[in-house]
Order: sequence, then structure tokens, then C-alpha cells
Amino acid sequence: MSTNKSALIRYKTIDQCLKNRYRKWSLDDIIEKVSDALYEFEGITTGVGKRTIQADIQFMRSDKLGYNAPIVVVDRKFYTYEDENYSITQSPIKDEDVDKMKEIVSLLKQFNGFQYFDEMTELIAKLENNIYKSAKQTPNYIQFEDNKQLKGIEHLSGLYQAILNKRPLFIEYKSFKSEEVRKDMYHPYLLKEYRNRWFLITRSNKGKMLITLALDRIEAFYELDSKLYKPYEGVDFDTYYSECIGVTRSEKNRPLKIILKFNPRNAPYVITKPLHSSQQIIENTENGLIIRIDVIPNFELEREILGFGESIEILGPKRLKQQIQRRVAKMVQKEKSEN
Repeated sequence: MSTNKSALIRYKTIDQCLKNRYRKWSLDDIIEKVSDALYEFEGITTGVGKRTIQADIQFMRSDKLGYNAPIVVVDRKFYTYEDENYSITQSPIKDEDVDKMKEIVSLLKQFNGFQYFDEMTELIAKLENNIYKSAKQTPNYIQFEDNKQLKGIEHLSGLYQAILNKRPLFIEYKSFKSEEVRKDMYHPYLLKEYRNRWFLITRSNKGKMLITLALDRIEAFYELDSKLYKPYEGVDFDTYYSECIGVTRSEKNRPLKIILKFNPRNAPYVITKPLHSSQQIIENTENGLIIRIDVIPNFELEREILGFGESIEILGPKRLKQQIQRRVAKMVQKEKSEN
């Protein structure tokens, strides 16, 4: 049974409401939320009727789309999921929906090669491969970097919608350094991927500085009223991370001129896969390759340098060279103490 776009928006919005257990959802509350979503995504100004939402809830409870949603009514008024971990997003994809996705991918492939679609080439290939693999028509002919045990990726869509709609979030977050879950209100601004790991660039409601939250450390999050949202002024997020490697930086940081020398064996690798978009070749001879990158020194840069081991030499700045030397010395000392 196929489902139109408006219906899918309604189901997904109802699902988001019922997952949010920090608020009680009456039928009128759900109708208001769904009406807002239909206006935002479809431009529908007439809202949605009570009977439509009641029918949607019954439909979600049924097996017609494979949802079997455990929707219950509490105190004869408030709707919620009996299973707090349930979501319709966990349901299997129907064959007819797979066919629709194939048609969409086929259409997107026609735009390959156009300037504005250059960045979509990898995405289209990944979509096509996953769709055909899920339909069991072909084996996996293309493998992308992936980590099946990566936590937090399920938060990606919801966080993106919160940024897009300018909605603050109540986030339950447990860092690697803490034994307890921290619960706080945040204002989300950007999602960034680095080495197959996703991060949310945000600001706590009480703080003034940007902070970075790893998605795999987010236990749960819930959307709050958009009227409470505080935009972040003075930062162009399109270019904010262009001056560094990775996701670690602050507004006060400024890029430095980093001069690195690589042995001849690693020179071709560094030339064909630059460490940063600012990379410039200063010298390339039989003695090795010398490059310059203008970046903010951070943990990710240090890890990149350490990854080259003995094949790299830091020519400047002196402070970075000393920092790497300290790290290497600690590694050597640790090895000695363990042996």
C-alpha cells in the first residue's frame, strides 16, 4: 500500500511527538504540531482535521505499513508510546517504497556531471547500492567507509530538523570523562562529520561559547518550543571549520603557518591526498617533500602528524614541534614502564 507525502509527514510528526516523553500530548497538541509541519514542508495553510489525526493514529497502530505502533492513551487524554524506545523509523521498508526510491535514484543519476551536483556523486552511488542491496537483487559492489557499531547515527535526522527549524533541544549527554548523564538545554547550529563520526555544534542555554557534542554520546534529545531558540551571531558556519582539521576549535583561535617535511616514500601520498585545502608545496626533491598548511593547531592535527610516524618532520612552528615531542616522549616512557 503506497503512502502520499503529506501522510508520511503526518506519521513522522506524530511519531516525534509520542517519542518526546518530556511533554504530555493531547489530541489538540498533536493536531497543532502536525499542522505546523504540513505548513513548513508542504505549504498547506488549512491545517489538519481531528478525524484525520485520529485515523492516522489508528493506521499507525495497524500492520498496514508494518508499524504496529504501541500507541496508548493515558488519563483518557494524553497519547504516548507504551514502549518508550519505540519509533516508526525502526519499521521495515515496503517493496513499493523501495521501487519509489529506485525511481528517485534513477532521476538523480541523470544529473551526474552537472556542476551543482558534483558533491552528490558519492551520495547517489551509496543510495543506489544500499537500495539494491536491501532488495536482495545484487551483492554489495561498492563499499564506503562504515562503522556498524557507531552509536548516535540515528539522531542525525532529528538533529538536522531541529537546526533547520531553529528549535532548541533538551539533550541528555554522557561524555567519556563523566560517569553521569548531563541534562541541559542547547541551541543547535551545525552538524559536522569527521572520520565517519558525527558532531553537533551547539551552545548550552547558560553558556556563551560554542561547544561540540559527539552524537555517539547523546543518550536522548527532545525538541522544545522554537520561541526559546537563540541564534548564534558573528560566526559564518560555512567557513568556520575551513581553517582547521577536524572539529576542535574556538572563535579565538587563528590559523598558523605549519611547515612539514615528508620522506620521499610518503611524498606521493601527501601530494595526491592533501592534509588540508590550504596545502602548498614548498619543495619536492629526492630528499623529500616540504609543504605548508595554514591551520589552527588542535588535537586532530597532532593525531594526523603522529600517524605518519618517523616519516614526517615538523619544521615549524616551534611550539607545535615541542608539543609533538612531548607526546612522543610520553609514549616512549609508557612503553618502558609497561615493559
